[in-house]
Amino acid sequence: MRNVIKFISCSILLLIAYIPTLQWMMDRWFAKESYYGHGFLIPIVSLVIAWQRRGILKRIQIAGSFSGLWIVTTGLVTHIICASLKVYFISGFSLILVLYGLILFFFGKEMARNLIFPLFFLLTMIPLPLVVVGNLTVKLKLFAAQVSTIILNRIGFPSIRDGSLIKMPNSYILVEAPCSGLRSLISLLTLGLLFSYAIKVSLFKKALLFLSSVPIALASNILRIILLATVNDLYGEKIAMGFFHDFSGFLVFAFAFAGLFGISRMLELKKNENE
Repeated sequence: MRNVIKFISCSILLLIAYIPTLQWMMDRWFAKESYYGHGFLIPIVSLVIAWQRRGILKRIQIAGSFSGLWIVTTGLVTHIICASLKVYFISGFSLILVLYGLILFFFGKEMARNLIFPLFFLLTMIPLPLVVVGNLTVKLKLFAAQVSTIILNRIGFPSIRDGSLIKMPNSYILVEAPCSGLRSLISLLTLGLLFSYAIKVSLFKKALLFLSSVPIALASNILRIILLATVNDLYGEKIAMGFFHDFSGFLVFAFAFAGLFGISRMLELKKNENE
């Protein structure tokens, strides 16, 4: 119990030291058209996962490791340097490193090993640097526009791509930053990580499920662009960019979720068949 009190006290001091980094993260989470609107939920999910493992954690014999102190020191030095330079992305990573070091120092290697996933999952709350987001957004929207144009031509809607602009016989659609698919990619990767943790399969299959989030997210975004383009061409911009625009977003995310769930079930069924 004494170690628990010490750990909580150090964690509170740690959060105070990381206020600039935490403020940066919250600004990015709640920014308009944020790619990380789910960020505030990540610590809650991590705590729930840790709580679900409480039965196992209670049985672990506490044997603090001094090596954790070196990890804490390394993380804090990294934070001080990065925060002074306003490189909050790396500072955010150091926060997870320091938390791991504290658990290792107060509770030992076995406890740290059993909490590695909820700690690792916290990485998904750290926003990518804006320069990386900008570069990915440009590349993804051009890719989505190109593939959408090819498919539209194949299904009978003559289309020409000009950058991220798709020109059709009666209309055009511009694939802008929010439609690049980066938001759905980030969200689905986070969801894929949770699915991978939850299913009882080999590490290889867990990695396979997680990586499947990428093509599923890209495919679902392209599907949405194609739906919007066809509705826009057939019924006009008012309908396509009104209710249908928002509805298609929910519809396509449901499609992506179903795809991820379907792959996870398929991997579990194959495991059961092999057994």
